[in-house]
Amino acid sequence: MTPKVFICDVDGVMTDGGFYYTAKGKVMKKFGGDDHDGLSLLKPYLEIRFVTGDRRGFEISKARIATDMKMPLDLVSTIERLEWISKSYNPAEVIYMGDGIFDHYVMQGVGYSIAPANAHPFARTAANFTTAASGGAGAVAEASLHILEKFFTAYNPAAPLPGKVTFSGAWEANKK
Repeated sequence: MTPKVFICDVDGVMTDGGFYYTAKGKVMKKFGGDDHDGLSLLKPYLEIRFVTGDRRGFEISKARIATDMKMPLDLVSTIERLEWISKSYNPAEVIYMGDGIFDHYVMQGVGYSIAPANAHPFARTAANFTTAASGGAGAVAEASLHILEKFFTAYNPAAPLPGKVTFSGAWEANKK
């Protein structure tokens, strides 16, 4: 299997899964710091996109994923994700990363699946790989490195960074 796309859930994978409320409603989510850099290493090899089922917190996710990271984000309920994936991709060529109580349904229908360490037991059991890191604490960076090693070319931390890859903070490796 050569994967073509990495589809990553936002809440509980890119974030710690918590929703922070005040009397005005949902006001913030906590995202991990290294995940964008891990994805930047992976981006030359396959399409990366994000999904969330969190309608109320969509604008918060959009600010981080679409605006800051410049990656596509779609609002798709977990129970509709496999059908959504099938409309645009061959599910056998999809890597999916999720953490929730219903994500195992998606994981069972795609080519390869990953769960963060703190995912629901159903997701961890269905996943082909479970990260040592929790959601919002480097799980996506770890998953990115795993995907590189398993399907493409392993990242070598002793080698120079690949050229023309934009990392978090809009830094570019080997910018000339």
